[in-house]
Amino acid sequence: MSMENGRDSFPFPYKPYDIQEQFMKALYSALDQGKVGIFESPTGTGKSLSLICGALSWLADYEEKRRQEAAALLQEGEASLSASAAPSSSSSSASAEPDWITDFVQKKAERDLVSKLKEEELKRKKREERMEMIRNNLHLKYASKRKSCEEDEAFKLLQLSKEEQTATPGDQEDEELIVAEYESDDESKSEDEDDEELVEEHVTKIYYCSRTHSQLAQFVHEVQKSPFGTTISLVTLGSRQNLCVNEEVRRLGSIQHINDRCMEMQKNKHGEKKQHHEDGAKRKRGPPKTVCPYNKALALQQMRDEVLGTVQDIEQLLKLGKETKACPYYSTRLAVPPAQLVVLPYQMVLHEATRRAAGVQLKGQVVIIDEGHNLSDTLSCIHSAELSGAQLCRAQSQLTQYADRYKNRLKAKNLMYIKQILFVIEGLIRVLGGECKVGQNPQSQTTQAGTEMYTINNFLFKAQIDNINLFKVLQRYFEKSMISRKLGGFVEKYAVLLIFHHTPCTLLRAVPSADQQGASEADKVLSASPMMQVEGFFLALTNSNTDGRVVLQKQGTLSESSVKFLLLNPAVHFAQVLKECRAVIIAGGTMQPVSDFKRELLFSAGVKEERITEFSCGHVIPPENILPLVLCAGPSGQELDFTFQNRDSPQMMDETGRILSNICNVVPGGVVCFFPSYEYSRRIISHWEASGVLIRLGNKKKIFQEPKKANQVEQVLNEFSRCIQVIGGVTGAILFSVVGGKMSEGINFSDDLGRCVVMVGMPYPNIKSPELQEKMSYLDKHLPHSHGKNPGQALVENLCMKAVNQSIGRAIRHRGDYSSIVLCDRRYARPATLAKLPAWIKNRTSTHSSFGPAFAALRKVRMTHKSAPKSFLNLD
Repeated sequence: MSMENGRDSFPFPYKPYDIQEQFMKALYSALDQGKVGIFESPTGTGKSLSLICGALSWLADYEEKRRQEAAALLQEGEASLSASAAPSSSSSSASAEPDWITDFVQKKAERDLVSKLKEEELKRKKREERMEMIRNNLHLKYASKRKSCEEDEAFKLLQLSKEEQTATPGDQEDEELIVAEYESDDESKSEDEDDEELVEEHVTKIYYCSRTHSQLAQFVHEVQKSPFGTTISLVTLGSRQNLCVNEEVRRLGSIQHINDRCMEMQKNKHGEKKQHHEDGAKRKRGPPKTVCPYNKALALQQMRDEVLGTVQDIEQLLKLGKETKACPYYSTRLAVPPAQLVVLPYQMVLHEATRRAAGVQLKGQVVIIDEGHNLSDTLSCIHSAELSGAQLCRAQSQLTQYADRYKNRLKAKNLMYIKQILFVIEGLIRVLGGECKVGQNPQSQTTQAGTEMYTINNFLFKAQIDNINLFKVLQRYFEKSMISRKLGGFVEKYAVLLIFHHTPCTLLRAVPSADQQGASEADKVLSASPMMQVEGFFLALTNSNTDGRVVLQKQGTLSESSVKFLLLNPAVHFAQVLKECRAVIIAGGTMQPVSDFKRELLFSAGVKEERITEFSCGHVIPPENILPLVLCAGPSGQELDFTFQNRDSPQMMDETGRILSNICNVVPGGVVCFFPSYEYSRRIISHWEASGVLIRLGNKKKIFQEPKKANQVEQVLNEFSRCIQVIGGVTGAILFSVVGGKMSEGINFSDDLGRCVVMVGMPYPNIKSPELQEKMSYLDKHLPHSHGKNPGQALVENLCMKAVNQSIGRAIRHRGDYSSIVLCDRRYARPATLAKLPAWIKNRTSTHSSFGPAFAALRKVRMTHKSAPKSFLNLD
């Protein structure tokens, strides 16, 4: 189905800029033709609104087109049936029998088609009527008295994932901790088939995903302000940690504890329902089990309708959940099938198991991935896994004690699988330098510190656990039996017992006595679920041998050593998303360099060049509102070369201090200075403290540093902002930050907060890192070389320039903003490096071999904007 004429105009809250109209037309076309689109639009150009209005306009047109085509087909089918019902004038003969059979088959096919079309039309009308009622606040009334089987179905709807199918609890002690009798997929078809029939049919929808919940909330606010704010059915998905309104559960803190407690409460409820149908009189009543008061079928369905009827962000969902006594986590999941726009974090789309758990179905749908410049790293991170020696030892000790305690109540098949899991865990402990003896805790052996890299197969041979099929079998067992969760419940119940069993002195340097730390030590032990980590690592080892590596990091002691799976080929996990979806849009403020992005993530996933479409636009700011400078030398003539060999020299550090001092003299408001690493930031600031440079800088502007702890970022930013607002443009403040740190992405230095961004040196990643070397080697082997450059070397340069682009993009945030960008390093002047800057910055960049002309240009910017009206400076 193709809407070939596209659209000339789009609903928009104000007259769109030309580049926004171009963006929306290109987006509409990409969605219509089922393309994989790479869309680059600088922050401050209204990218979110363009995505919303372009995509939702296409969705409305697509649905209307489908309605028209279905109506035309129905009319044609009914007309054909009417015509064929008229008496035939053809004479009957022996030879006519085949025609009669053909005629009968044809009529049946036509009748079936007409019936199917009528059924779909009826479903569509019912959906539309229901949504109309919801939007008009004519809340659907649910019968207060329901048959118990109907309530059972409502509860089944909540269980959209295999992760939440639980065994029936009994009244015996610890019954809920016992793994249910397990049958592999080959032995039995589970009742999933029945559950699938109960799940509501998914309408055509758009999945919008971004990196953080704050970015998602920002997007939802844009939808609320858009022309679609009152007509679109939108649902925001999040984790239990973000959406739980049960204070007793929320205060548990860690996401793992919240998940476990929530599911235990669900199981208690379902267990009580099942007991109600059994001959309960013959059973002893145990103590009453806690049930979540927010998990009631009627309240969940009513909240689902509220969610579909009004566009709401997570904060509004939490408020609504508390008011209506309904769980936002489950209400939103129930709202996914009929929703037209689903807003969710990266992981819920990019990770298959999480996708399944959230009830996200991609077949034939549209996915928009915002902040897409990080897509490759995000995929690698999501699908990598790490285990420390301490976690392995805890898992081994806990599982051994679990099997020992319940050996008389576990089926033989369960015990067999548990022994296989223990066999693998002990193999991993040995390979890290531990020793496992029957009936004893793992003992640490003296091992030489260092890093080793293996292919998956070679690692499994080294650990003597080389039956690769074993991991696929165990993965199914983990998923079906939920042994990790059962073990978590066991650990929680018998915490004190386990503390003394799994912390031998040879394993963890020192163990405090019970009377010294008691409960705090228990909390420490329970702070992470080691078996969940083991399960994740087992899953990672089912990847293809060529797609990843296993990194063995030995630290001298077993507890501090670790084993990590490193995904080298993120395309292997992105391929399924690309294959299932009708269209995929990858959008970002800067997607440069696109050619390498396509090669690593799209071509490797099997996408053909003809399915890929690209769009890139400039910025809406006037040319004079941005001044990007490449500075090759400082005020004293010292050449700026921040290579690893030169950057620690006192001359280079002193020259950097002089550059900042001069900039602070002429730039009003805030200056943000980015260093290539935390270590270099520490060294150069220490040098300035000793030489007096820091005091001189502090006399010109108030000095702030990026904090070490993430929870202190907001406080520092507030103080930085307050300092600038109070003092105005007289002196202002300077903020020392780090590329790739807490302030290089997702934080805006608009208007007076960032009148100048200074980049000290080039933030190349650590080339000696074994992980990076392996990734480079993998790319050199599997990707074609371009322009005489190795793909591995291109990766290093791309990582550097991606980080630079993210950092310098923090300053210009809207149409009326202005800022200077100073790139301090002669290497930025190389044509190949300049080419990797965003086009709207690259086209305005000037290179200066001496400091004088660059300083004059900075003074000119100040004079140009000094008399600008306040409305111009703060127009958003």
